Amino acid sequence: MAMMRLRREDPRIVGSFRLHRRLGAGGMGVVYLGSDRRGQRVALKVIRPDLAEDQEFRSRFAREVSAPRRIRGGCTARLVAADLEAERPWFATQYVPGPSLHDRVAEEGALRAADVASIGAALSEGLVAVHEAGVVHRDLKPSNILLSPKGPRIIDFGIAWATGASTLTHVGTAVGSPGFLAPEQVRGAAVTPATDVFSLGATLAYAAMADSPFGHGSSEVMLYRVVHEEPQLHGVPDALAPLIRACLAKDPEDRPSTLQLSMRLKEIAAREAQGLPVSRPPVQRERAEERNTVRPTERYTERDVPGRGQERGADRAAERGAGGGERGSERDRAPGRGPGPSSRPSGGPRTGGSRGTQSRTGAGTRPGARTTSTGRRPANPRLLRQRLFVFVVVTLVVALGIAAAQALQG
Repeated sequence: MAMMRLRREDPRIVGSFRLHRRLGAGGMGVVYLGSDRRGQRVALKVIRPDLAEDQEFRSRFAREVSAPRRIRGGCTARLVAADLEAERPWFATQYVPGPSLHDRVAEEGALRAADVASIGAALSEGLVAVHEAGVVHRDLKPSNILLSPKGPRIIDFGIAWATGASTLTHVGTAVGSPGFLAPEQVRGAAVTPATDVFSLGATLAYAAMADSPFGHGSSEVMLYRVVHEEPQLHGVPDALAPLIRACLAKDPEDRPSTLQLSMRLKEIAAREAQGLPVSRPPVQRERAEERNTVRPTERYTERDVPGRGQERGADRAAERGAGGGERGSERDRAPGRGPGPSSRPSGGPRTGGSRGTQSRTGAGTRPGARTTSTGRRPANPRLLRQRLFVFVVVTLVVALGIAAAQALQG
């Protein structure tokens, strides 16, 4: 995090903390690097003098202090001290070393898919704790995410609000950053945890592309795009694009939950780190299922139905071992017994080809017996080894008997 020297107008001591550097400034006030008598470093935020008399800003400042107190877990900076009744209200939180996500992308460019997924998984898990506390951040964006050595931290709860509250401070005025606001915030509708999911999706898109998914322009242009236009995700890796697009759905009901998002991003991060292909995300599977409403049984694949993959594998093994293997399997069948069926597990889903499989099988075979495409059981490698061993032993015994007989005759 970039630090600047204190200016002439900056205080040197606030409460029991000595101020050393400026960490940044925003619409509400200035953030300083300070320390207490024990040497504990803090990030201390002081409200601007011209806003100290504004009761609305004092209320926002009080919410920013109260939100971290209600949230459990390490996703936010721990509150150390605060004085909301001071002439210039202030509060101090644990200092989080490390740049913001915005600064890191500005310096290094777009992040790798594995890094984006890892950061997103931690933030999603953090938002679970935030929402469980009944808080909606409402202004999640790259500059409000600090990348500490222990993981990303969410800061700046200045416009955080209780679940279900309106997004407006004044009628017709949306609060937040235009490129990362959810459509319902722009319209003035009630905010929900899904509001933060939209902002997180825009934030992860920014990290993956080094650009906003809604481009650039004036606040009015950006807000219009958020409500009426689809996000541009051309630079987002294929592993992340479907999930981020789901987060940016216009309808809050169509967005994944923070828990679903955390689990999916953890899976993507692990696969990307190992260089493995990423399976089709749940969002795509759900849409595919909606298109197949006429015959829902066709949605299942060999991977979804236990037994079918094994049956096909047995067919291929039998075809490779055709010849001696098939002849051996013929000897194994008991007289009068038909070819064995490929049994379907009890309670398992039926597929479009299950009836055809049952029609080709006999009624008196052992349940679970595997058959080849010709109706014959594949050769058993263990049984073949046993027979080969018996054959060798019998051959040796016969050879020794002949040799002994010849010796006696001589």
